[in-house]
Amino acid sequence: MSQHVHAKPARDKVQHWNEILKPYWGADRRKSVTQLTFTATAFLASWAAAYLLLGVSYWLTLACSVVTAGFMMRLFMIQHDCGHGSFFDSRRARDWVGRVIGVVLLTPYDYWRKTHAYHHAHAGDLDFRGFGDVDTLTVAEYLALPWYRRAYYRVYRNPVVLFTLGPIYQFLIKHRYPFDIPRSWKGAWRSVWWTNAAIAGVLVLAWATIGLRAFFLVQVPVTLVASALGIGLFYVQHQFEETYWHWHEEWDYYDASLHGSSYLALPRPLMWLTAWIGVHHVHHMSARIPNYRLQQVHDENPEFHQVTTVTLRDAVRLFRLSLWDDERRRLIGFRELKELRRAA
Repeated sequence: MSQHVHAKPARDKVQHWNEILKPYWGADRRKSVTQLTFTATAFLASWAAAYLLLGVSYWLTLACSVVTAGFMMRLFMIQHDCGHGSFFDSRRARDWVGRVIGVVLLTPYDYWRKTHAYHHAHAGDLDFRGFGDVDTLTVAEYLALPWYRRAYYRVYRNPVVLFTLGPIYQFLIKHRYPFDIPRSWKGAWRSVWWTNAAIAGVLVLAWATIGLRAFFLVQVPVTLVASALGIGLFYVQHQFEETYWHWHEEWDYYDASLHGSSYLALPRPLMWLTAWIGVHHVHHMSARIPNYRLQQVHDENPEFHQVTTVTLRDAVRLFRLSLWDDERRRLIGFRELKELRRAA
């Protein structure tokens, strides 16, 4: 990984975007408390309903688990805002809300916050890939690999692996022991150990009350569906044909935010359920804006209307993209690479 020094954006560009975004910064405590209370209550109620339906039909439990997974995903968006400092003005309040939600999500809050901040600081920078991203190689990097590492990368980028095995590995295994972070990240490691201990406490409580079998019959499908949907959302927010990738010398934070993040145009109920995270270009432009203002920022400022819009129908097509073609300045799939090489 290159050790370049970040170049400061032009002062007038910083001033321009700050003038646009500053009015939307900061939390509205009433809205944040209302969102948290409703989402947490809905999650617990739908989880309880899924449990009670075990005595009727497991198919009904699974159907209810999909609803529960939706509210679990919304809890993640709240934790996400807490990590960015935009959900509550009080750091103590947002950190403890984030840590408690992290136990439900199997995601150590302080560890996730640190790696996700890295993603925001370096999104679209080819010299700073590694944390918080879907691993993406350039065409030249891929072709330079030995055959077995190419095969590994192809398996990794396969949608079935990425959205089924990927969530299992990420949330059940890697979050229990994130081997890729340095030991000097002491706060992140403490978060990992305390979250693991809290998860163990939840399992003991479940064993002593409803039993582990019933607990897992409900929680496992909830976790798998929510994590797969979450990774899918993250994928389409950055992995589209005309996305933004540059080597560090040419990289610009504002251009990366505007052109390397999509506007995921979901039906309004899904926009609400995902806490407007699909308005991702605005979020990357300023993470200080809470989720419940993102759509407003997009609607009120024409500067944001030029971004790439992605729909649910587009998502299937985007899942085949796997490599950054530095020459053509776009993402391509393995099949397209084969055709390009044959033509060449």
